[in-house]
Amino acid sequence: MFEIPRPVQRSRIRQLLGREFHIARRKINWFTGGRTWATRSNAPMTSHSKFRHQSLILRPLRGVDLQLQHNKRRNLELAIARMEGVVIRPGETFSVWKLVGRPTRRKGYLDGLVLKQGTISQGPGGGLCQLGNLLFWIAGHSPLTITERWRHGFDVFPDVNRSIPFGAGATLAYNYIDLQLTNHTPYCFRIQLWLDDTHLQGELLCDTDYPFTYSLEERHHRIKQQVWGGYSRHNQIVQIRRNRDGSCSEKLLVENHALMMYEPLLTAA
Repeated sequence: MFEIPRPVQRSRIRQLLGREFHIARRKINWFTGGRTWATRSNAPMTSHSKFRHQSLILRPLRGVDLQLQHNKRRNLELAIARMEGVVIRPGETFSVWKLVGRPTRRKGYLDGLVLKQGTISQGPGGGLCQLGNLLFWIAGHSPLTITERWRHGFDVFPDVNRSIPFGAGATLAYNYIDLQLTNHTPYCFRIQLWLDDTHLQGELLCDTDYPFTYSLEERHHRIKQQVWGGYSRHNQIVQIRRNRDGSCSEKLLVENHALMMYEPLLTAA
């Protein structure tokens, strides 16, 4: 159980051709998939604040040029500007990449930290996974349905000052590794995003003060050594809904399996 094969290193040309193929296929799906996409519009009032979260922008990491963290701030500014004023109406789907578009240098994106096959690299738009992580955490505290989410295949850094459970996020790579949220409720939602001096901020707003709240809880966390020598990490994230009458219900939100890129501190059995 929880066996993960050793990562396969593919040639650069194969990676490039494969990526462009998946990008083209996803663009076709945007227009033929039958979904109604959330867009900027004359928004109805969404004045009820339902959840708020923040994440630190500059996070010094061992072996990573701090300039990439500063560049990430600029990349986040450009991306969240594309989401300003977007309302998720009943029946609509919010897609990060459908709104943001391809992050290129021509659009002003700078080189930031990216992960390629478990190794640290850099590229234009790097660091936008922080946006995916924040949006996932917000969506998990709402009745929005997470209809597309990709887990991080590698756990790259130890849990230093980590305030949320391992795996409680979403990785992004234009445009076929997306985060999509579908509104199956009768309510209208808006996710307000902004940057202050130190943090990426996010707030979920709704046109109705619905009578329940949500929380997320980690379950069944474990670390396992693979037969080929590496270590992997596993858990489940459960969403708990609490109603004003005191009743509650829960459902499995996501399950995570990731290869660890650092040596875990394992205690003796």
